[in-house]
Amino acid sequence: MRKWYVLSIFFLALTGSCSKAKLDQINTDPSKLTENNYDPNSLLAQAQLKYANLGYYQLLYQSTMMQLLASTYYYYNNGDKYINVGSFTDYQGRIFDEGYKDASYIREMQRLARLKDQATYKNLIAIGDIMFVLILQRITDTYGDVPYTQALKAMQGIKYPVYDRQEAIYNQMLNDLDTAIAQLDAGQPGPTADLFYKGDITKWQKFGYSLMLRIAMRLTKVNPEKARIWTEKAAGKTFDSISDNAILTTDASSFNSQNGTSLALRTFSDYLEVRWSKTLIDQLKITNDPRLSVIGEVPKDGLAKNADQNLNGNTDPAAQLGMPNGYDLQGGATDISQSPNYPDGTGSGSDFAPLGKYSRPRTAVYLKLGGPIFILSYAETEFLLAEAKVRAWNINGTAKLHYANGLTGAIQSLAQLDPLAAVDANKITTFVNQNPLDESNTQSALNAINTQYWVATGTNFNFIEAWLNWKRSDYPKLVPINYKGNVTNATIPRRMIYLSTEVLNNPQNYKDAVARITGGDVLTTRVWWDK
Repeated sequence: MRKWYVLSIFFLALTGSCSKAKLDQINTDPSKLTENNYDPNSLLAQAQLKYANLGYYQLLYQSTMMQLLASTYYYYNNGDKYINVGSFTDYQGRIFDEGYKDASYIREMQRLARLKDQATYKNLIAIGDIMFVLILQRITDTYGDVPYTQALKAMQGIKYPVYDRQEAIYNQMLNDLDTAIAQLDAGQPGPTADLFYKGDITKWQKFGYSLMLRIAMRLTKVNPEKARIWTEKAAGKTFDSISDNAILTTDASSFNSQNGTSLALRTFSDYLEVRWSKTLIDQLKITNDPRLSVIGEVPKDGLAKNADQNLNGNTDPAAQLGMPNGYDLQGGATDISQSPNYPDGTGSGSDFAPLGKYSRPRTAVYLKLGGPIFILSYAETEFLLAEAKVRAWNINGTAKLHYANGLTGAIQSLAQLDPLAAVDANKITTFVNQNPLDESNTQSALNAINTQYWVATGTNFNFIEAWLNWKRSDYPKLVPINYKGNVTNATIPRRMIYLSTEVLNNPQNYKDAVARITGGDVLTTRVWWDK
């Protein structure tokens, strides 16, 4: 793995700082830090912030791969059209690279906590194990076999960690998570720099079981019996409402474009070239979904006005128009002007002008430096429980009830993005009642549940999770893009390629892992649970 794995992470803790002054005790004076006076709580905040703040990388790939967003701009061809543009393949390894850095904060936090007073920091240490599982699940779900048991153990002399098989990683994650949840004690002090729950141990217990549910349900293709056992263990102890949603709220006043501590996902410039996908907008229109009136807006015509972040667009549901994926601005057969129902009269004189009639994410809701990042939501857990019930597992409540709870929670959660995205309660109730889950056909029910999971994660800008659950469930049934020069034989990518520097920094273990991948280290191969 990368060279920094063989160094003491404590050096990073002593020399690193963050400009987000309002994010609970992150800033410190590195010249006065030692192992004895450094507060390990600060490293929890660092890990949470970095784990959540991965928005730009999922904007490049998962957002458009999942046909939640679309773009004509070459910069987003990687995800929108499955093209490896220039050196952008390096971005495919960012979840690997950034993820292990995040995990390193957690392991150092735990080391310092044990060094100071293991009893006092009991909950912090247990939360560290939950965070480690959260981080590593995203890494292994993205790439497959990755280091787990030997990861981040340079101080114990392990410079070149072995890549564990994903099946073994899943077994270990479930056991580690089970142990960590059991160690949580609401009667003991909680963490003091917790950006998810402000030290609320009861909410961390619910989070742990909700994460357990998600991990268990990833196994439905490859080991449904194990998925059932662990799902039934978690059921009844997961999130109760949207008040339990794991959300990290960023701080606009701390924006610093030089060191990257802003919320990259909500920087307006990145969104000039993307729009809501036709696939998503059509799904919302078909069902008369009330989210259509709060998530999108049609901007004013022309580049100058289109680029004005403060100029609100038209939010009328009838005016919303999704952009089809797979088009460009090159003037040929795949030029956006050749797409069906292309809106004429969108202006001229700029590459951005053709985008003027398509629906963009509403600026006041999504495109801001300070705002919430969704980590794990009540809606997701309820949809997974609905699926478990459809599979006839021993879960309290009916599939229809869990589905209704998920749909209600997904729409309600938009208000947590911004009050402007709040949907009237009566409209939510009417919509949910008009769209009950039909349990008479198993495949139809699975389609409905996981399509709504896709809508929920997509409209909360949790594009990575939308992709991962799509791989697991195979719903919704997306039509792949067949764009000239694509590198996937016109199929939606099933994984990302490993970090390119691994071949230099951990060569033998990297080669061993690649040798186990049928088809090699490419976008089209599948991780173990994605059969």
